[in-house]
Parts: sequence; structure tokens; C-alpha cells
Amino acid sequence: MKEKTEQMKEKTGLSSDRSKVKALCPPNGPCMDQAWLSTDRSKIKGLTLKYRELLLPVVLGLLIVLGATGLVREVFGIYIFTLAAVVGGIPIIIGAIKGLLRKNLNVGVLISIALIASLLIGEYFAGALVVFIMHVGELLENITVAKTGNAIRKLMDLKPKTARVRRADGEVVVPIEEVKLGDRVLVKPGERIPVDGTVLSGQAAVNQASLTGESIPVEVSIGDEVFEGTLTELGILEIETTKVGHETTLAHIIKLVEEAQADKAPAQRVADRFAKYFTPIILAIALATYFGTRDVVTAITVLIVACPCALVLATPTAVIAAIGNAARRGILIKGGRSLEAAGRVNAVVVDKTGTLTYGNPQVTEIRSFTEKTQADVLMRAAIAEKFSEHPLAKAIMSKAQELGLKVPDPSNFQVILGRGVVAHASEQKILLGNRRLLADHHVALSPEEEEYLAQKESSGETCLLLAENKRFLGVLSVADVLREGTAGAIATLRKAGINKIVMLTGDNSRTAAAIASLAGINDFAADQLPEDKVNTVKRLKEQYKVAVVGDGINDAPALATADLGIAMGVIGSDAAIEVADVALLGDDLVQATQAILLSRKALRVIKANIYAFSLGLNIVGMYLAIYGAVGPVMAALLHNLASLIVVINSTQLIRYRSKIRDVTKTKR
Repeated sequence: MKEKTEQMKEKTGLSSDRSKVKALCPPNGPCMDQAWLSTDRSKIKGLTLKYRELLLPVVLGLLIVLGATGLVREVFGIYIFTLAAVVGGIPIIIGAIKGLLRKNLNVGVLISIALIASLLIGEYFAGALVVFIMHVGELLENITVAKTGNAIRKLMDLKPKTARVRRADGEVVVPIEEVKLGDRVLVKPGERIPVDGTVLSGQAAVNQASLTGESIPVEVSIGDEVFEGTLTELGILEIETTKVGHETTLAHIIKLVEEAQADKAPAQRVADRFAKYFTPIILAIALATYFGTRDVVTAITVLIVACPCALVLATPTAVIAAIGNAARRGILIKGGRSLEAAGRVNAVVVDKTGTLTYGNPQVTEIRSFTEKTQADVLMRAAIAEKFSEHPLAKAIMSKAQELGLKVPDPSNFQVILGRGVVAHASEQKILLGNRRLLADHHVALSPEEEEYLAQKESSGETCLLLAENKRFLGVLSVADVLREGTAGAIATLRKAGINKIVMLTGDNSRTAAAIASLAGINDFAADQLPEDKVNTVKRLKEQYKVAVVGDGINDAPALATADLGIAMGVIGSDAAIEVADVALLGDDLVQATQAILLSRKALRVIKANIYAFSLGLNIVGMYLAIYGAVGPVMAALLHNLASLIVVINSTQLIRYRSKIRDVTKTKR
């Protein structure tokens, strides 16, 4: 993944200057395959159309209208049509020759042959009309690409051009390029944060909707992370800069969207291979038509109507539109392959902590089973968890801080994956974890203690068992809350036809059953170690196309094993974004459902583009041409009609939005 990212970085670059953002056209996609239309159509250097892209179609259109007008047609019509055909045809022919020199038999060869043959047999108007419609078709394609580039344009608009920096001589406003790591940046209400950094002073409500898709502002204060491009609605912040330029989260997202829109889906590669062999097949059919009918006009008509431009446009226009749509909603789909994989998913595996739940548990009860007080139990648990980054450890430390306990450092600390932690303090060995951890160290539980655990776990609480020197001391009950909208998101997945939904968790079966019931999930697996999760996913893959939804790099093995990995809440985490096929900047499971539904819609659009509007119309057009039902002019219209329909069909994905939000609201 890292190697691929570096290669793409070299190809695309990343700059806050819009004029330097590279083309959205996929390699060997529509812009490349129609390179005969211009001496430099392999790249669209901006995300908006340039005047020169409009000029040639307008000039050709004016010449054709002039040549078809009354007296002018009778006297100069032949010359004007020939001029239009030559002016519009030269770029086409140059592109075809370049393709042949590179041993690339592209469809430009078909157009060039058809154009030259039309002029030789005196079909000047048909030749002019063919090149005019080809250039109009390319213009329509570029308009579509420019529209789908809104995702990157809007992200670019989020990048502030200046920053207010505190220096030795006071506050100064400097260009964003001059801000350095460690600089102290001041952000006032209504301003966008210009850097990634950590809050040094102040408190504010920060609207992160532009990155995460979440409309509710986030309260930030000293020690919290903030990100470039987010909006300070209330309060003033002083921020220590930790990332600038190409290293910020926003820059990383822009780069990812660029790479994703240039990535090729398997369906697109099939279209590329088809187009490669399509040209000689059509040439053969045209020759057979000529020898069968002895009519060169009919053979030329076959060449014109059979050009597979619509087929070449079928997948990339849909992929670009869908990825741009998703990016505006805080959903980063890592290219055409990921989009197609998401569209084929029929089973979903979800992690519990941090995915179905908020992942921010709190200590709800402390129970001592010895002479030790609750404070004693909490103190020993806090010592064991002091250096742990696990959410449950944070809950314990937060409770200790709330009670004003001064927690000393453990002399030794070890995390046992899937079990808990082992620590040493004052020559005492402290165990804190689940039953398996205690069993591994030969700590037994009494019937009374087992009954207490069963009661707490049946209510959905997680029990952390504390032992010291093989003596059981007590239990800390920790509860996590189901995310808002989770049940609705699960229900929507079922309505979309995904009936196999499995919850995986390292928690015990009672807690897992309680959370699964609240979420509306029937299948779950408890006491799962990381390798257990991987094995569960592998078993499911034998029957299903599996998506795994997890909360970042903690679920990396399962995410990597699945057909589709979806990481939630990855804002600020470059590693989590790299690990997953789909990265959700927010913490909302609804976004995962939206990604799958959007991808399914994109696959339906791609299939319609390929089979109905590309191959279907091509076959009908060739049939009509072979039997003389259409001439060169009508063939050109039919051919470009197919391309136009494909483009229009793909544009529906730009504004597509599932009704999932309405569904989740009804479930709350």
C-alpha cells in the first residue's frame, strides 16, 4: 500500500494551487482513449473547463451551419464542409497515428478511417458532422468530469490561505506556506483552522462537518486535536502546529480522493480489454460488409456507428461521480476496485467496541469481595492500566482522576491480547482482565462471585476482574453505550438485502448478547482474539462477499482479510486510512451503510451503461447500418447518442443520496 501511495504521489502531486491538481481522468480511461481529439487530451490540467475546450466545437458548429445555409451551400458548401472535416479531423488522425506508433490500436483508428473514406466518396457533410459530434461528445465528457471534481474543489476551498501566528513581536498574519511546525496559531470565531495541531489554550465549538460529515460541532479544549479546514463557531483557540502543508489530514484526504478517482475497477479493466480487441473486430465486420454489399458507404457507416466510446465511458464516469459524491459526505472510497467490492458485499461483520458502541466506556460500579475498600480496588486497577491505551483503561483512569487518586507507576506492565493486563507494583503482581486471564494464572472464582458476574454481564456491562498475587479482589463494571442510529443502520442493511450481519467482540458472551440485541443483530461471536476474528472472517468468505467494519488500526487484521475493509472514525489517522478500502471520517455506522448502498447503485449504473447503452445500442446501430437503414450522418448521431446517454446516466450518482437517515430516525 505504501509503495502504491508513493507511486501515486509522484504521478499526481499535491498542491493548494488548483491549477496544479492533476486530471481526474483514469489511466487508459475516456480521456486517454480519446486522445486523438487533441494533442494534449491525456490530461485535464484543471477541474474546470478551459475556453479552448469550448472553441473547437463552436467553430465546427458555425462552419456546418454556414455551409448548410441556402445559397452558401450551393456555391461553397463542399469547401466549408471539407474545411470543417479537416480542422476537426487533424487532431483525431494525429492521435490515431500516435496510438499506432505505440502499438495501441485504439478506436481513433476507426474514426480516422471513416473520416478519410467519407471525404474520398464525397460525403463531405457526413465527415464534418462526424468530427463535430465527436468533439461535442468529448466536451460533454469533460463537463461531467468537471462536475464530479466538485469534491476536490470543495476540499480545496477549505484550505485557508493565511494564518494568524503568535511571534516574539506579537500576532502576525502570514501566508499559510510560511507556517512551521511548532508555531502557535490563533483562531477566532468564524475562522477556519489553518493547520493540524493541539489546543494549547482556549475552548471552542468546532464544526468538522466538512471532513467528517457530522453536523454537530465538537467541543474542544486544552490537549484536544484540531484539523485544517474545520470551522471555529464559538470560542477562541491557540493551537500548536503539528502538521502543515502536504502532511495535514485535509491534504491527505485530497490526495486520497485524487488517487481513488484515478483507480480502475475490474469492470473498467474489462472494458479496456474489450476496446482493445473491438477495433480489429469492427474493421473485419466493415470489410465483410463491403465485400457482401459492394457498397463502401455502408461499410463506412458500420465503422462510424460501431465506435465503442460509450463503452469506454461506461465505468470511469460512474466511478468518478460516485467517489466524488461519497467524499462530500465524509466517506473515502479507495478507488474503483473498492467501489465495486462494496457494491458486491452480501455479508457484514462489525466490531463492537468503538463501532456499534461509542467506545467511550465509563466505570458504573466497583465491587470488592475482600476487606479492601472500593478505593483500594480502583487504585490497583488504575496502577495496572496506567500505561494502557485501551478504552477500558481510559475509563478506569478517568474514574481514578474523578476521585482524586494519585496513581503511581507500575514497575512492570504487559498487555495480554484478548485477556487483559499484568502489572507489578510494590512487589505485588496485579491481574486485571477477563476470566481467561485469571484462569491462566490459576485464580478461581466462588459461586457468589460467578453469580454477580452473570448478573452484570447479562445487562450488557463489561466486568474487569481484579486479582493480586493469585487472590481475587473484586470487579469493576464498565458500560459502553450503543451509538445513536446503530439499530436503524443495521435495519437498513437488512432492507438492502444483507441478511448476514455478524458482531465480533473480545467481550464475554453475556455482554455481547446484550449489545447485539440492542443493535438488532442475531449472530455474534464473543471472546474473540484478533486471530479469532480473522478466522471468523475467513469462514464467512467461503460463502459470502464480506465487509468488515471496525474502528481503525485495532481491527487491521480483520479489515485486511475481508473482501472489503471499512474503518470508522479515522480523521487524523493516516494509518487507519491506509489500512481500509473505505475510510469513514466520522464515527457513524450510518456512513458505512451509505457507502454500501451508494456502491450498489453505482454498479447498477455501470451495468446499464455497458450492456444497455453501450453494447446494446452499438449492436442495434451496426444491424441497421449493415442493412442500409441508416447512413453515415445518422450513424454518427446514433454513436454519440449512446455516449451522451452513458454520461447522463452516470451523472445521477453525483447527487444520489439514500434515504437511510429517514430510516434511522424512525428507529431511534
